[in-house]
Amino acid sequence: MHPSPRTLSPGHSKASAVFRVTAGNFLEQFDFFLFGFYATQIANVFFPAASEFASLMMTFAVFGAGFLMRPLGAIILGAYIDDVGRRKGLIVTLSIMASGTILIAFVPGYATIGLLAPALVLVGRLLQGFSAGAELGGVSVYLAEMATPGRKGFFTSWQSASQQVAIVVAAALGFALNQSLDATAIAAWGWRVPFFVGCMIVPFIFMLRRNLEETQEFKARQHRPSMNEVFRTLVQNWGVVIAGMMLVAMTTASFYLITVYAPTFGKTVLHLSTADSLLVTLCVAISNFVWLPIGGALSDKIGRRPLLAGMTLLAIATAYPALSLLAHAPSFLNMLLVLLWLSFMYGIYNGAMVVALTEVMPVQVRVAGFSLAYSLATAVFGGFTPAISTALIHMTGDKAAPGYWMSFAAACALLATFALYRRRATTLNPAH
Repeated sequence: MHPSPRTLSPGHSKASAVFRVTAGNFLEQFDFFLFGFYATQIANVFFPAASEFASLMMTFAVFGAGFLMRPLGAIILGAYIDDVGRRKGLIVTLSIMASGTILIAFVPGYATIGLLAPALVLVGRLLQGFSAGAELGGVSVYLAEMATPGRKGFFTSWQSASQQVAIVVAAALGFALNQSLDATAIAAWGWRVPFFVGCMIVPFIFMLRRNLEETQEFKARQHRPSMNEVFRTLVQNWGVVIAGMMLVAMTTASFYLITVYAPTFGKTVLHLSTADSLLVTLCVAISNFVWLPIGGALSDKIGRRPLLAGMTLLAIATAYPALSLLAHAPSFLNMLLVLLWLSFMYGIYNGAMVVALTEVMPVQVRVAGFSLAYSLATAVFGGFTPAISTALIHMTGDKAAPGYWMSFAAACALLATFALYRRRATTLNPAH
């Protein structure tokens, strides 16, 4: 028995609905970015080791472990959202995410409680990963279902755009702290301040989510599948889910490379100042915010496939050469120009990709299918991008080695684009 959900009335403000639903995305990315940016400080507080490399790798491994929980969250919470509705499900995902955020913010360091410290940080990351597994899918599907006809790409692109706002705020906070505190204070306690800010905005986001209204499309559905039905449909469509995962590969690898890993790359690999690395990341987030809705709107005009294919080919051809240029001439200006180029490719691609992924999934498992594909890609390609980038540079001695990883992810996405759209054409035109 399903309770009667509140419905999104035609007169309800679209902008207000977008703001309310994407607020949770803000919190998720805000916290994820902070963990990546303060990786060095977190490594020293929770994961002390004999070498800086070992300590940093342990920190990035815990960062990546949160992404391994995403597929589980996608299946369980995604099926729950497909069953009970978008509004109720997104309140549940926010509750779990907030629990992980609060835990990480308040856990004492290794020096105070020993091995319990890294264990609790890991639990916090696992909770965040579990909730994030369905958060992106739930938000993306909500935006797609409430979009104005013919503008689905533009509306859905705001899922990713809201994450860029989180990075701008987090980077600005980090820059302000860096200007007002010395390195010792930041290492000891200053790095926790932005996490406390994240905890303080949780009640506000809950208030926004509580007032979210259900989509007309979900309410009009005659049959809402049980969780068992969702699981069976996912198994029957495993090929679409795997292809969807490869489609997302370009998004996750490039996003975590140019945002979460970029500050660490700037400081530890290029030996630029913390302030320079933060300013570049701030500019990249603003650039992403601009290009994402443009990519979504362009996909409404010229189609999803041309943008997906064009951006992946461009990434394969230019990712490594661009990073190689930066590695050989490290400077604030070069880092800014190179990452803005990578941001352009990411923004246009992802603006088209998110809506494309909602369209290729079977409607009865739209949230679960989207979430599972996205979560698998984030677990395999995205979450471990900082660790893989660090390891590639360490093993090869080539500071531009992360470019190989981004090109590989783009190649996977290109193959998936052709496979999914060939399948879609066959499904729509079985006679051909």
